[in-house]
Amino acid sequence: MRIISGTYKGIQLKFPKSLPVRPTTDRAKEGLFNILENRYYFDDKNILDLFSGTGNISYEFASRGCNNITAIDNNNNCINYINSNIKEFDFNIKTIKSDCYKYLRNCNQQFNIIFIDPPYNYNQYEEIKSLIIENNLVLNQGCLIIEHDRNISFTEKNVELRKYGTVHFSIFSF
Repeated sequence: MRIISGTYKGIQLKFPKSLPVRPTTDRAKEGLFNILENRYYFDDKNILDLFSGTGNISYEFASRGCNNITAIDNNNNCINYINSNIKEFDFNIKTIKSDCYKYLRNCNQQFNIIFIDPPYNYNQYEEIKSLIIENNLVLNQGCLIIEHDRNISFTEKNVELRKYGTVHFSIFSF
């Protein structure tokens, strides 16, 4: 896993094999961030990284100048790993160990970009998307990005599908 661009471009991050994660591939991450960089100026954006795992996506936002990044995961080892990288590289990321649903139900902040990368066997995409929309957590002109495999599809008018090998991103615009 490496940081694709920005201040920390090229840094290789090795994560313990014991973490229950599958980081977004570099190819997919590069494609996604090319899209986002054409839409947003990152410095003043609020980012929420749900099911953050290794923190791979959060690091990329931090490297590109985001000042307000929140990474949520319910696995203590994942949060500890992210915190060790925050300390080592001085990333501006706030971590919260929490169930993503519990966090979203109690969240009173809005975000420009919400990124969701749940586990492989996840089957509650509609529920989490609805919770985010119902709680008005995405700011106007913001987006919700859901990483998923080819077996998941969304039919809304405001969704754009991007495919990078086996990694698919559904990007919802608000």
